[in-house]
Amino acid sequence: MQTIRTHIPALVLSVILLTACNGEAEAPLVASDVVISEPPPGRAMSAGYLTLRNNTNSVIRISGVDSPQFGFVEIHETRLENGVAKMLLVPELLIPAQSSISLQPGGKHLMLMRPIGAPEDISLSFYDDETLLISVRAPMTRRNN
Repeated sequence: MQTIRTHIPALVLSVILLTACNGEAEAPLVASDVVISEPPPGRAMSAGYLTLRNNTNSVIRISGVDSPQFGFVEIHETRLENGVAKMLLVPELLIPAQSSISLQPGGKHLMLMRPIGAPEDISLSFYDDETLLISVRAPMTRRNN
């Protein structure tokens, strides 16, 4: 079930971001290289990959991600256990101060499940509890058949 989030923290964060972006300062959290894969034939899930850069002097915590184009989004990690690849739920993602973390195939990644309609452009919102940290948009990457 998709969680409905309050917009007041987003407004507060927007003011903080605008203040932080004054002059040459960078936004506290920046997303780049966003790729959302098309679901495999017959499957109702996509994978999402991106890099998140923390430009602050404090750890940034991501406790949830959602998208209006999907029923729910989870952060997963692929791990090899006894030679078998397993996907494990990651309850929170911590991005160290002044560092980047990459969500990529074979490691931590987003699982976007239960698409709503046939999405072309995907919106992702990253939260720390109820506080919106960043929203990004990316086109769905089509498979070459």
